[in-house]
Amino acid sequence: MWDNVLTVQTSLHTSPSRALLSLSAILLLSAGCATTSSRPVVQTESGAVQGVLRNGAIEYRGIPFAAQPVRWALPQPPAAWSGVRDATGFGNACPQARRYDLTEASNAEDCLTVNVSTSPDLQAGEKLPVLFWIHGGAYVGGSSNLYRLDRLATRGRMVVVTANYRVGIFGFMPVKGIDADFNGDLGLEDQRYAMRWVQRNIAAFGGDPNNVTMGGESAGGGSVCMHLASPDRVRGLFHKAILQSSGCLQTLPTLAGSLDESDPANPPLWKKIATEVGCDKAFDKVACLRAAPVEEMVSAGQKLGGGLLMPVVGSGTVPVTVATAVKSGNLVKVPILAGSTRDELRLYVAYFKLYAPFITDFSEATLRSAWLPAFYGADSPDPGHPGKTRHESILKEYFPAGGADGASLGSMLSDYQTVVGINDCLGLWTSDAFLPLFPAIFQSEFADPDAPVLGVGIAKGMDPGFALGAVHSSELNYYFPNLSNTSAIDAPDLKPASQGLADQMVGYWAAFMATGSPTAPGLPAWPRYAGGGTGVLVLQPGAVAPSDSYARHRCAFWRGLYP
Repeated sequence: MWDNVLTVQTSLHTSPSRALLSLSAILLLSAGCATTSSRPVVQTESGAVQGVLRNGAIEYRGIPFAAQPVRWALPQPPAAWSGVRDATGFGNACPQARRYDLTEASNAEDCLTVNVSTSPDLQAGEKLPVLFWIHGGAYVGGSSNLYRLDRLATRGRMVVVTANYRVGIFGFMPVKGIDADFNGDLGLEDQRYAMRWVQRNIAAFGGDPNNVTMGGESAGGGSVCMHLASPDRVRGLFHKAILQSSGCLQTLPTLAGSLDESDPANPPLWKKIATEVGCDKAFDKVACLRAAPVEEMVSAGQKLGGGLLMPVVGSGTVPVTVATAVKSGNLVKVPILAGSTRDELRLYVAYFKLYAPFITDFSEATLRSAWLPAFYGADSPDPGHPGKTRHESILKEYFPAGGADGASLGSMLSDYQTVVGINDCLGLWTSDAFLPLFPAIFQSEFADPDAPVLGVGIAKGMDPGFALGAVHSSELNYYFPNLSNTSAIDAPDLKPASQGLADQMVGYWAAFMATGSPTAPGLPAWPRYAGGGTGVLVLQPGAVAPSDSYARHRCAFWRGLYP
């Protein structure tokens, strides 16, 4: 894993040789030299950090961009340090429970750190494009520590930054008594605080603060949506956007609705949490919740909040929905590279089969009683076909012979469903809505059937027993090698044909970040998105070409069913 390790001593008080080495590093740093030997030490606003040459890239890990946060309060500056801080290892993941026998639990609240990777051959005065990547995890989990950044940094010749942010009840749960300016959206505030850190510090790492691309996948992509719709809060923090697997037009809960106590039988989540951890009788419930052991809070959040939280609309952080922002035209209008995977929700059907065995039957009866209500809500009239219901129309369209299997059900849910913004049609409709407002939109669909999933999105040793294909998050290994959703970062290498596709995909991102267009010599042409599903670049080995994704995902059918 390590090609070479470059070290700089952090103390001048041990031995003459160590003092000389430390002094040399400081002199090189102050002189601004750009040779490989001088890059490992960088001066940030809080102090100097020592990096490491790993997999061909210079990497700095675990740099604090904020102090340990106070629960449900805005991030604050980190404490400065003297000497040279070791930045060769990741910081803590933010508090979260383990999920799907895969992701790793954490109870560490001191977690607001960034990781930075760059090319070792940076020339003096050179400023590279910057990618600020926001991790996914359903807003309840995930970490910046899961990603190898070296491939993008070296092959794509860019500076890559990942940041931790508060997740779960600490990042996205509205709490009565918290300032409405940021209540329920502190995870987004952490992301913005990290982006401001990038603006102030990234030039020292060889990055151009005037050419920052904000990108994210899944909940990270949803976060990108929220930032695009909040121009007054993020102006100047990014100049392009990469939006993976998240339809920005998804309906989100409101701050007021999330705090509503009018139904005693269904109190808001914060109140359920307070009862669970023994704070319901406290005079100052917020103070009690802030003092409760983190382990109890994480456990209560997992038990009562389930596996999904979302940002809320109506706070100062996210004043309006994306749909409302589109109507007013009040968005951050930057070039956008948007994408989805062909078989997004097959991953979630696999999770249901592996972890909710009471609905693993794919018969027509179970589709009617369990699957359709879970993903489309209670049955209701089909607006386009009087006398029919939505569920009946869905079954006729997709399963005219009766039951389904895991793959076919997953493909249907990947086309469209109403629960989460992870589906192909909603992504296309988002780009359609953005098209008149944004300077350029480029749309893709990842479709490699050999993308690794077992041991990546699904835990090692687990297999749902049906074809998975290009499921949700499976494209990430093509940018971030060996992503396994664990700190081991030990997923299998890509097959040769898939690796060739990965090289093209990195090339597209690099070109887009540099120029605002994913056009580069040797890459198949990627036209601008023209609306209506046309001009979508399908990414699969040996067959990268534009396609009509509306037809593939039956978006006209779904638009008629859910106008």
